[in-house]
Amino acid sequence: MAAEPKTRPTDASVPDFIAAVENPTRRADADSICAMMGEATAEPPVLWGASIIGFGSYRSPTGDWPLVGFSPRKANLVLYVMPGFEGQSDLLARLGKHKTGSSCLYLNRLADIDRAVLRQIIDRSVASMRTRYGG
Repeated sequence: MAAEPKTRPTDASVPDFIAAVENPTRRADADSICAMMGEATAEPPVLWGASIIGFGSYRSPTGDWPLVGFSPRKANLVLYVMPGFEGQSDLLARLGKHKTGSSCLYLNRLADIDRAVLRQIIDRSVASMRTRYGG
């Protein structure tokens, strides 16, 4: 059996966490992404570990994880799009300046991207995870 993940939901305040983001642009972008993900999931934001804001949850073979989440890191905004980006090349081509990892979308700032396209990526991610894991 796999070990439980170290990143777990906490009782820490998400508004306080976002308010503590030093860069004002990053802080404003975090507020916007938080609202967008909250609307997409109809779930409240929860701080997972020390730096990930997650929405909803699902149980995977490796433990509980948020359906979708993000972290306003110093270098960039990291969005966790759990099913990855397979089949989303149409949206990624229209998104704007970004980089991807297997399930991570890296953005320098929201001003660099099309927010409507980002919302579609988030909506697809949430729908995929709910189809796969229920909820």
